[in-house]
Amino acid sequence: MKPELKERLHLGPLYALGAALLFGASTPFAKLFLRESDSMMLAGLLYAGSGIGLTILWLFRFRESRASLRSLRRAEALPLVGSILFGGVIGPVLLMFGLRLINASTASLLLNLESAFTALIACLVFQEPYGKRLVFGLILILLGGAILSGSDSSFSGAPLGMLAVAGAALCWAIDNNFTKKVTSLEAGVFAGMKGLVAGAVNIFLATLLHQSFPAIKTGLAILMIGFAGYGISLVLFILSLRKLGAARTSAYFSTAPFMGGLLAILFLKESFNRTLGIAGLFMAVGVYLHLTERRTPEKSGAVTA
Repeated sequence: MKPELKERLHLGPLYALGAALLFGASTPFAKLFLRESDSMMLAGLLYAGSGIGLTILWLFRFRESRASLRSLRRAEALPLVGSILFGGVIGPVLLMFGLRLINASTASLLLNLESAFTALIACLVFQEPYGKRLVFGLILILLGGAILSGSDSSFSGAPLGMLAVAGAALCWAIDNNFTKKVTSLEAGVFAGMKGLVAGAVNIFLATLLHQSFPAIKTGLAILMIGFAGYGISLVLFILSLRKLGAARTSAYFSTAPFMGGLLAILFLKESFNRTLGIAGLFMAVGVYLHLTERRTPEKSGAVTA
């Protein structure tokens, strides 16, 4: 195996797991602020935190960032817009809406559907190769999602909340496959641009709906969560996408919901029930099958950074 190929294999999973840790932690912490902020405003502030934080980092590499923006190819414009629309505008709003109706631990596990949807789109639409383990893993993750559909009766409107979270997972799956197509922009520039645009659009729409800004202290906390959980996480995710491809990166990223679910139980004092455990077990085995699928990078659709 070539040294540079070996390095890609080592770094790709590390980037994806780092992204998973940060994003997984953002879900239960975001739920804490739903008591003080409306869904669309919260989604906007989370992405604004991502965009503002990464833009500040741009200033330390201004020449490189400007050169990266100039290198954007015309063919990548549509995937870039699609990524921002599905991943930055629609997806976060659906997640925040769903979090109002169901437990954060249930929502976190449901986000495993993102991995299944990402792999399905990558394989069926973009022709990324797949093996038996990927197929069986998808089935188990989807079964886990089906089991979860009856697990949360602690909130009124739970079915609608679960549908909203599943919709968010689908939006981010579409986003993942669009993101893979934008290779000319640096990961930090792409993530920062996405954060600024998505944050501005959601805050504007929230204002039109007469949703108010939270208190300054709360707003700053939300911005910081957005910077880490949506900004730095997205940068790491993009780096992994360019090394491993969408299907395989999403497999490693599937650890995020388990991290979020664990944090919700530990810090939000949410109960752990049998149905949640069974669904989590199905999804965990599905993720394991994804992680242990053997495919050579040359056949995975990976793109060099």
